[in-house]
Amino acid sequence: MKLGNNEIGGNSSVFIIAELSANHNGSLETALETIRAAKRAGADAIKLQTYTADTMTLDVKSSDFMLSQGTIWDGAYLHDLYKKAYTPWEWHEQLFKVAEEEGLICFSSPFDATAVEFLEKLGAPAYKIASFEITDIPLIELVASKGKPVIISTGIAGKEDIELALEACKRSGNNDIALLKCTSSYPAPIEEANMIMVKDLAERYNVITGLSDHTMGSTVPVVATCFGARIIEKHFILDKSIGGPDASFSMDEKEFTEMVKAVREAEKAIGKVDYTLTEKQKKGRDFSRSLYVAEDIKAGEELTSENIRSVRPGFGMHPKYYNNVLGTKAVKDLKKGERLAEEKYAK
Repeated sequence: MKLGNNEIGGNSSVFIIAELSANHNGSLETALETIRAAKRAGADAIKLQTYTADTMTLDVKSSDFMLSQGTIWDGAYLHDLYKKAYTPWEWHEQLFKVAEEEGLICFSSPFDATAVEFLEKLGAPAYKIASFEITDIPLIELVASKGKPVIISTGIAGKEDIELALEACKRSGNNDIALLKCTSSYPAPIEEANMIMVKDLAERYNVITGLSDHTMGSTVPVVATCFGARIIEKHFILDKSIGGPDASFSMDEKEFTEMVKAVREAEKAIGKVDYTLTEKQKKGRDFSRSLYVAEDIKAGEELTSENIRSVRPGFGMHPKYYNNVLGTKAVKDLKKGERLAEEKYAK
């Protein structure tokens, strides 16, 4: 998968996405400065959400349309929440432009066909399917038909949902797909992160996998990286004091910077399967154990567990020969602290 000049997958670095979501709190200037801050924090991309309250839901004040699932938004009507949280479409062109100036990839999650067509006009390089849209097969088919990378969050998905979404992409001739493990709680409890799924999704469906994270802190992104995540997405906010629907589970610039650093260090720590030793590691073998003379030994005297020992440093014979040496006789006088070698004893 390729986004701009960024290769995603294989041996490439983890692709880190800062999710703007509603964290502009209705201010274009805040949105623009958030993009600049995301660049400073080490993000590779900024992701928007493209919808209006009317493209997302109906303006109905009934229990069906009121949140009451134990979320931080309980008591709010869906239409009111989305009206407050949406990113005005007239901002998008400028947001894309500033992101490009900053060297960030900018793309979005569309929530209906009008949003897809709007983003196409802006030259969006990829599309993200949000967790709650994974069941919207017509939307996925439309997005996939544009021939661009499709990144799908799996927050509410069972196996059948995932398989239907993948089939929809492939049916539209698009195999450029990534699946993000996601826990759709806000914030998400760390014990529900289930990061082993990152590895399982990759192996089961043969796609690039990653994490769309709503937990607090950097632990889960680091664990995801260790399980093979090639994409990490995290909500990003300029300043939590701004407030807004997503502020409580978003990272500010300092926190995001620390997360990026932790992920990059985790990548380095993972390394590769390689049993050869570096020059430094070879030198470190000087401090391993080897066979030394532990007491003065006269020529013809037997080598025993009292006068021969496996000790540090590692300049003598390999300890694997210890049992072979015991019971043999010194061919010459040996002094305490002398390295044992084959020519110094005989059966």
